[in-house]
Amino acid sequence: MEELIFEPGTIATLTVNRPKALNALNRAVVEGMARVLRDVRHDPGVRVLIVTGAGDRAFVAGADIAAMSEMSVADGLEFSRLGHRVMATFEELPIPVIAAVNGFALGGGLELAMACDLIIASEKARFGQPEINLGLIPGFGGTQRLPHRIGHARARELILTGEMFDATAALDWGLVNKVTPADQLMVETRKLAEKIATKSAFAIRQAKAALRASFTMEEDAGLRYEQSAFGLTFASEDRIEGTRAFVAKREPTWRHK
Repeated sequence: MEELIFEPGTIATLTVNRPKALNALNRAVVEGMARVLRDVRHDPGVRVLIVTGAGDRAFVAGADIAAMSEMSVADGLEFSRLGHRVMATFEELPIPVIAAVNGFALGGGLELAMACDLIIASEKARFGQPEINLGLIPGFGGTQRLPHRIGHARARELILTGEMFDATAALDWGLVNKVTPADQLMVETRKLAEKIATKSAFAIRQAKAALRASFTMEEDAGLRYEQSAFGLTFASEDRIEGTRAFVAKREPTWRHK
């Protein structure tokens, strides 16, 4: 699919390739993402997934407004449901997902970034949920994820005003993990991905699942989930290797199981 570029590997990359449309998400692109994610989920060779946008102007500048202007009520509802399913799939992948935000991350673009585990932003990045300016509201999870990321008071203001904010504010508010010069974005993102890829894939899966529980469960249930996930790591070969390597003062050799 020309509008999506998937580069497989230990560190795989998924690029939204609609630079003339500022990488806006239409139905075909979102459905294509779903197909790529199914393949990634079943490929044990992929340890980290990087998501980015083609060109230097936009990560994803939102949903395709021209296409949305022609949608019926039923079409709009189904488009939202499709987006929710795909964003949930990003969150539920057993591997870490890193968004490399190289420009505008607006509307569905910000929602896509927030469905990733980590966000690295270019100094040129701009964020926002501007749907209110179109007589709409966020439809791919923004009303739920943005408050969790930056707090309810600030998220409410941004969603109700539709205002954009820059990479410095995103870093200050805890939305992004790091801001880099534009020409270093993918270099720094890959450095982080490579660092994560050196860890036990089994332990990473358990950590990601437990972190996901903190978003989807009440605190007591989340704490019980953590106990179970911690117990599972004790049943792994990597736990044995990791603890013995530490005692022996050597680097571990992970088996990822």
